[in-house]
Amino acid sequence: MGPGHPECPARLDAIEDRLLVTGVADALDHREAPLASLTDIELAHDRMHVAALRGLALRVAEEEDAGGSPYIQLDTDTAMNRHTWTAALRSAGAAVAAVDAIMAGELENAFCSVRPPGHHAEHNKAMGFCFFNNVAVAAKYALQRYNLKRVAVVDFDVHHGNGTEDILAGDERALMVSIFQHPFYPYCGDKDPAPNMLNVPVPAYTKGMDVREIVEMVWMPRLEEFKPEMIFISAGFDAHRDDDMGQLGLTEQDYAWITMRIKDVARRFSHKRIVSCLEGGYVMGPLARSVEAHVRVLADL
Repeated sequence: MGPGHPECPARLDAIEDRLLVTGVADALDHREAPLASLTDIELAHDRMHVAALRGLALRVAEEEDAGGSPYIQLDTDTAMNRHTWTAALRSAGAAVAAVDAIMAGELENAFCSVRPPGHHAEHNKAMGFCFFNNVAVAAKYALQRYNLKRVAVVDFDVHHGNGTEDILAGDERALMVSIFQHPFYPYCGDKDPAPNMLNVPVPAYTKGMDVREIVEMVWMPRLEEFKPEMIFISAGFDAHRDDDMGQLGLTEQDYAWITMRIKDVARRFSHKRIVSCLEGGYVMGPLARSVEAHVRVLADL
């Protein structure tokens, strides 16, 4: 996205380094993400939106080749370069491939260490560092390709997943439960727009034990009632107490606990099927440690 931008390549490097140095990487099945097809992307996104992003990618490449800027700003926070189109397809493709591998019985669950993130990308709008909504694309794909009846999305990023809400609101086959700081970017989510949305906005400086109580008392009954056949996680780690992108107070132990509770629902109702996709997390140390905690629980390590 440009020099000094928080959504940077070092994020994935920090995660990979942490998993290697702790030995967690040795226990994992590593797979390279394929490119998502446009047919799959258009399960969640308007065809004109997809075409417009493709056109912008070509334009920025032409302008750079002519000596112009290597970036095009979509909004004050979000920029494209000549590689963004391919990166966004691969990010969504990871989530789709994870669905295929899990449904084929090759994996119980998967963590997609991807960027750009996706949960702010709406049906016809890129925003908030996001171009395609990786989780929403994969959820729609699971419903269509495998004829699942019910899928759940769990979002614990510090920011509200407005894009996922925009795409899934009103779809009775999907349930979205989320927790996020409010008021805060993108300054929405304090009202549930449809019966299948369970938003829990919390004020700044909310700590981990309060979040755990919300998960136990608010999320869990709804998830158990819904009985999802597959669970998707928008795994944003910017609610960590040491991440200055937000002002919430979670720790690695809280992320591990939340993952255990999600995994318990998956064990009882979803044949253990979980696809987790990286969203936020912008301070390298807390991000890497939180992903390690999350992955350890997913992998039973």
